[in-house]
Amino acid sequence: MPIEAIVPRRLYRQVADQLRQLFDSGEYAAGDRLPTERELAERMGISRPTIREALIALEVEGRVRIRVGSGIYVTEPPRSAPPPSAGEGPFELLRAREFIEGAIAEEAAQHVKAEHIRILDRVLGRMDRQRHPTRTTISLDREFHTGVAAILGNAVLVRVVGDLFDQRMNPYFERLSSYFEDRTTWQAALEEHRAVRDALAAHDPGGAKAAMRHHLRLSQERFSRNFGEGSAVAETAGKKEPPIIHTE
Repeated sequence: MPIEAIVPRRLYRQVADQLRQLFDSGEYAAGDRLPTERELAERMGISRPTIREALIALEVEGRVRIRVGSGIYVTEPPRSAPPPSAGEGPFELLRAREFIEGAIAEEAAQHVKAEHIRILDRVLGRMDRQRHPTRTTISLDREFHTGVAAILGNAVLVRVVGDLFDQRMNPYFERLSSYFEDRTTWQAALEEHRAVRDALAAHDPGGAKAAMRHHLRLSQERFSRNFGEGSAVAETAGKKEPPIIHTE
């Protein structure tokens, strides 16, 4: 038997594997409602963002259907092969960006020139004319973040920021975005970008770092809002819950 590389399993993928096994074993049949995110997190001893990433992965695979305001339902397994497994989850990526881009913004504030601010202002102006999250707005968002990195004149840092941003261009992140990104969140993100720009223009390293980290932390919070589970408890009352093994 050929030797194969050992690939560490992300925690959210372990959760998705466990839930998928419950579906395949018949513990949950097509049409059954899963416990809420909160209940799953409590029973498995992990965070809700990890549960959310697992549920999004399963929805992309076609194994569950998330109905905002109603709950999460098991679906019939798809006949076609599921999409390739994702690597890092959306929340892991955003946390990494918070640390890395915060440090970049802090350093950039010490080197920024008027021409850099003019470039960022042009990007912000184009962002302001877009009203809905689209591929165009995502492209402009990327341009702003790489523009901040470009202030340092280091092509490696620009590539790192761009590569991290590009990892959101996958079915998992796009599905998550479809639930939580709208005109309101886009306007909020735009104001957060402006706060970063203003701190850079003021040559305020601490303020630039704080503004960038604040923006990316709020992005995580926007993706962490409740799916809407109002009626889930009532409709599952009296049902026997199948066992869920604690995930190490």
